[in-house]
Amino acid sequence: MKLTDIYWDYKPDINKIEKEIELNIDANHPILQEASSHLLKAGGKRIRPVFVLLSAQFGEYNIEEIKNIGVALEMIHMASLVHDDVVDDADLRRGKKTIKSKWDNRVAMYTGDYIFAKAVEIATYYDTPDIHKILSHALVEMCIGEVEQIRDQYDWNQNLRMYFRRIKRKTALLIAISCQLGAIASGAPEAHVRALSRFGYNVGMAFQITDDILDFVGTEKELGKPAGSDLLQGNITLPALYAMCRCDDVKGRIIHHLDENVMDKKEMGETISLIKDTGAIDFSKNIADRYLMKSIEALNQLPDSKAKTALQKIANYIGDRKF
Repeated sequence: MKLTDIYWDYKPDINKIEKEIELNIDANHPILQEASSHLLKAGGKRIRPVFVLLSAQFGEYNIEEIKNIGVALEMIHMASLVHDDVVDDADLRRGKKTIKSKWDNRVAMYTGDYIFAKAVEIATYYDTPDIHKILSHALVEMCIGEVEQIRDQYDWNQNLRMYFRRIKRKTALLIAISCQLGAIASGAPEAHVRALSRFGYNVGMAFQITDDILDFVGTEKELGKPAGSDLLQGNITLPALYAMCRCDDVKGRIIHHLDENVMDKKEMGETISLIKDTGAIDFSKNIADRYLMKSIEALNQLPDSKAKTALQKIANYIGDRKF
């Protein structure tokens, strides 16, 4: 199953959000305009706006009232990717040149700032204080998560607690508030808002863990970047962290080659094989599955509906992504 199959019933509203994003990244400055358009054309799963739309189905659904939440959250996500690529010195994203690669770091940083600012401006459509409090808190936490990732780069002694806290801030929180704010904007009952927020958090944790697994088991064509890119950038994700804790030889190899900056494609392939041999992929998959089970438990507190079924399918999609 593909996400596009799940999205099909909501395609008109997703297209409306896509068009709104395109309109809102319009800039008077030619470089900002070109760089923002380049990012938009790179595409993406648009999973955050979809969570907004589906969660809003548990209240009084009106796309004209809901769309600005979806637009703002997707633009926040887009802006964070631009900044990530600068921090990670990444040349490719989804197989296309990053803004920092096509222009430079300065243009990338200001493009990210511009998109962030536009997202906040869009959110002013709502006069509900809770929406702004939740959004502001999420932005603060995301920034802390980014700084934590920089701090933890090449820290070979970090632990699981640090990893889970980091991915909560970097990924899970934005997905959680996509569900939460979609429900709030539609006036859904408070119990439903809480259940949807828990669903989004657990799905978000599983989503990031599966991404981290795919970085070791996917091909360059599938990933749009070389396999093992996270490790090459000094980002210690769950499979690598588990393998390093289980096997001193794996830890020594990773530290030696990355500290000496001598890990080429062949060396990375050998290192990935060693990581797999420790059972790190199965361990990480089991952790992701636990989060997915918690997400389904949260969904079970909601009334049956087409939107609930779609949310279940998205959770299943995340669990079934190719390993």
